[in-house]
This record gives sequence, structure tokens and C-alpha cells, in this order.
Amino acid sequence: MERRNKVVVITGCSNGFGEGAVRAFADKGYRVWGTLRDSLGRNASKKAALEGYSKSISVIDMDVSCDKSVADGFARILNEGTVDVLINNAGIMYLGITEAFTVAQAKEQMETNYYGAIRTIQAVLPSMRNARSGLIINCSSLVGQISPPFFSTYSATKFALEAYTQGLRYELSPFGIDVALVQPGPFGTGLLAGGKAPERNDVLASYGDLAGVPIAMGQHFATFLQSEEAPNPQLVVDTYLALADMPAGKCPTRTVVGITWGVDEINALTQPIQDRVLKEMQLESVLGGVSHE
Repeated sequence: MERRNKVVVITGCSNGFGEGAVRAFADKGYRVWGTLRDSLGRNASKKAALEGYSKSISVIDMDVSCDKSVADGFARILNEGTVDVLINNAGIMYLGITEAFTVAQAKEQMETNYYGAIRTIQAVLPSMRNARSGLIINCSSLVGQISPPFFSTYSATKFALEAYTQGLRYELSPFGIDVALVQPGPFGTGLLAGGKAPERNDVLASYGDLAGVPIAMGQHFATFLQSEEAPNPQLVVDTYLALADMPAGKCPTRTVVGITWGVDEINALTQPIQDRVLKEMQLESVLGGVSHE
């Protein structure tokens, strides 16, 4: 019987980490499904380029913020077979005065960065549990562990993703399924350029000169990320590949990539405390079968 290629699904493949990961996993022999929005419109050239790179790549339209779009996309993917690796890479980020963002703008980020991951995870888990194997990688951020000024609405989505991932990791370990977080620092991926400005202009005006600080900071970041000193986005792609290559049960809970801002130290200090919850709740014998380092 012919051995099938492993299957990976990578969301948000129109640019940045996702685009690089689609090519990298194809080079490693995976059957690759990349997802992006507007594949017949503004991203049609991206779809054509990626599918032209390898016959093992299929790029499909998927908006992770939409229940139906995710359900339709995964119906097509799962019709071909079980997914071995899911990489929740899609994300949006708004930078600015926190009070000046509307509730609707906060919800937009949650729908993609947090609920979007839940939608895709729920789509693959029944088949992964049936196979008693699988890997889910959720792309978080340094600001999923720390909350700098002007990032608050974005940070909230990543804090939510981190909490969801941590608890889910415990629950899925008895099924042989790994769940891991990747925490990139700043990279030149287009994430910053794709954001939206705060829409509560009356609030912005009341902040005076401070209202211009996030704009200046964003410009500084953009300049740095285009310089030779900026970390290469390939580092995150290589982390995805390394996690996918690890034996079952051996993936670390969190992996910081690039500039760290001390988050690697926070992880080292807090993970052992976090994992004590299994002992405190007397769940070690039930949920303690996976490394949580």
C-alpha cells in the first residue's frame, strides 16, 4: 500500500510566514493546503504563484472569521483525507490609542485571531482524535505574554489564544495530539501595514500630541523591519517545520522566535507554575502524558 504524504493546512498564506511556510512544507514532501481570502480577486496572483510552485500545493479561499467559509473549506480538504498538521497563521493587527478603537474594531481582530483559530481547530479535531495523532500550531506573538502600550486590542486576542491553546493542549494529550504556540517578535511580514487606524476620532483628538505617538512608533518599526538588521521571517517558517518534525508529545508549549523582549524568560519562569495546575486539580494521571516545557 502506497504511503501517503503528510497533510498540512496553513491559514493566511497570502504573505509573510504563511506564504513561506506553504513553499517550505511542499519542499519537505507534504501535501499542502494554503488558505487566503479573495483568491479569485486581489490574491489571485498569489494563489497562482503558490500552486505553480509545486503540484502538491492547493490554495483555497477561506475567511477564518466566517463560520461558513471555514466549514466549506475544510469540507473540501477533509474530503481528501485526514489533516496531520494545522497551522493557524492568519492574523490581523491594529496599532493605536486603545481607547480610540471601537468595540467593532476589537471584535474584528478577535474574529480572525482568536475565533478564527477555534473554527479551524474544531474542523480538524474529530479526524485527528480518530487517528489519535496530529499537531496544531497556533501563531501567537510576544504580545500574547506582555501588553505594550498601543497594542492592547491586538494583545487581547493573543492572550485569549494563549489561554485557549494552553488548556486545549492538556485535554488533547491523551489522544496523541500536540498543540503548540509560536511567539514571533517583530518581523517584516506586512502585518503592520495591513492594520486599521482607530475610528473614534473624537477620542484621538482629546489625547493631543500623544495621539501621534503610535503613528511615529509604527513608522519606526516599519523602517527597522525593512533594514538589514531585521530578523528574517524564515526563522518562523523554520520553527513551524521543526515543530512538525518533533516526535509526538515532545513539542514545547511555547517557542519564541526572533526578538524576545524577555518573553522567553517569562515562559521559563511561568510554565512550571502553570503545569502545577494538573497536580492541584489531581489530573496528572489523566492529562499528564505530554511534555509541557
